[in-house]
Amino acid sequence: MERMLRRKKRVRWKRVMLLIFILMIGSVSAYATYQYKQGISLGKDGKFNDDEKVAKAFQGEDVKFGRINVLLLGSDSRGEEHSRTDSIMIAHYDQDTHQSKLISIMRDTYVNIPGHGKQKINAAYAYGGPELLRQTIKENFDIDVNYYAIVDFEGFSKIADIIAPDGIEVDVPHEMKYGIGTTINPGKQTLHGDKLLGYVRFRHDNLSDFGRVQRQQEVISKLKDQALSIGSIIKLPKILGVINPYVDTNLDTPTLFSLGKDLLTNKSKDLKSIRTPVDGSFTNEQFKNAGAVLSINLEQNKSALNAFLSS
Repeated sequence: MERMLRRKKRVRWKRVMLLIFILMIGSVSAYATYQYKQGISLGKDGKFNDDEKVAKAFQGEDVKFGRINVLLLGSDSRGEEHSRTDSIMIAHYDQDTHQSKLISIMRDTYVNIPGHGKQKINAAYAYGGPELLRQTIKENFDIDVNYYAIVDFEGFSKIADIIAPDGIEVDVPHEMKYGIGTTINPGKQTLHGDKLLGYVRFRHDNLSDFGRVQRQQEVISKLKDQALSIGSIIKLPKILGVINPYVDTNLDTPTLFSLGKDLLTNKSKDLKSIRTPVDGSFTNEQFKNAGAVLSINLEQNKSALNAFLSS
């Protein structure tokens, strides 16, 4: 009799614990949904809020776990369906090693664009959107891109302020003002929104686009650190909700949550970065059909990128 009572108590306790667990999961899910929707409402002015997106045309292989490559595009759109891309990057994340890597592709890199011949690589997006750019990267550098994310300039300013509300600290080497709509004085300082955008866009100095790529990689790395320093999965739904209207991407919400959770709950390593063309692999050329370009040693760059992603 006593044994039966103990058994009933154990069964009852298991049921209670199961019920508590189900209620906790339900509460967390409801809270996450609420936070996500609240975030979306804060980003209601985003350019891509009602955008149909071009996800169906993008043919990158869907990867839920493993090594993921995301094409990051900065768009200087002035109303065109597809403008030329101001910045082209590939964000690589290995969910096994938790290593993040960033490839910057110089926009004047002279490559073959499928169906259009030799052109600057940033023309691929203007001709055929992210899918043609994906094909161009695969054909020239043999890198498979799985997803894409497009951010326009206004969106970058908003996202930077959301991720880093206290700003990003930088050391400005000289005055920057031409072509960026603002003036940034030299020296160590903390930049927000439009000033930070100007910092990563400026290219009218002796380093030209090479300096701009360096600054883009610097700011992306610091934004990544800021995002992870938030330190709480609880805030993740709201952050993703706020960012969503400012980004056109084929990454679905569950995958975004999964990646965000993985980055926050695992010790992410320092961001590694590379630029292509790599040093010593290109010459400055001038062509009638494309203007000033970077004529590259394709095999040397393919080899360097493959070694970078494999290390």
